Parts: sequence; C-alpha cells; structure tokens
Amino acid sequence: QVQLVESGGGLVQAGGSLRLSCAASARAFLNYAYAVGWFRQAPGKEREAVAAITYNGGNTYYTDSVKGRFTISRDNAKNTVWLQMNSLKPEDTAVYYCAARRAIGNTALSEKREYDYWGQGTQVTVSS
Repeated sequence: QVQLVESGGGLVQAGGSLRLSCAASARAFLNYAYAVGWFRQAPGKEREAVAAITYNGGNTYYTDSVKGRFTISRDNAKNTVWLQMNSLKPEDTAVYYCAARRAIGNTALSEKREYDYWGQGTQVTVSS
C-alpha cells in the first residue's frame, strides 16, 4: 500500500504560480517504478487528468488546457513528483490530486481508472 501526500496548494491571483508536491510513503518512488498523474476536480465537475509522467520521467502527458503553463517533473531519489503551475487562471481552481500505480511500460497514463493509489488532494484557488 502506497500513501500519497500532496502539498503546495493555496490561494493565488490570476497570472500567478504555484508548485504542488506529491510525496510517497516508504520511499515508493525511489524503490519501485511508479507512474504518477495529477488530476483535478472542480465543484460540480468530474475529476480530470491534468498531467502525467512515466516512472523514469521519460514521457509526459498534459491536457490541452494546461499545455505551455504547467510542468510535471519528478526526482525519484527525493521520492517526489511536482506540478509547476504558471500563468494560473480562475478556471484552474479545483482540488488537485496526485495518483500513482506500478508502471506498465513507459506510457504516461491519463485515465483515472488506470491508477491504484490516490492522495487526499490539495485546494488550488485562483482569484480573478
């Protein structure tokens, strides 16, 4: 069982930046190959994939609305995956979740059903 803990959320004005972190328990990212994704869920909307990264960082995925603004990265030695969010917009407001699963191949996974472990989420609020 892997526990994921997100941090870094908060309130920011439009155009600002935040960096979210996802840390895994028991050095999971260091000791095993885990694919990781960031998802978000706004009130009244379904949870959607924002970005994903393969276990070795070799491949990434971004949903169209964040391309050029968000960057996903990881350092397995630090057991952490980050989501750097720049040029934030009010429509980015949501609870952001980190998800992980043991890697299958080297494809960044963008479907909720593909992930086995989820964090509790961190709130990101972008004011206009």
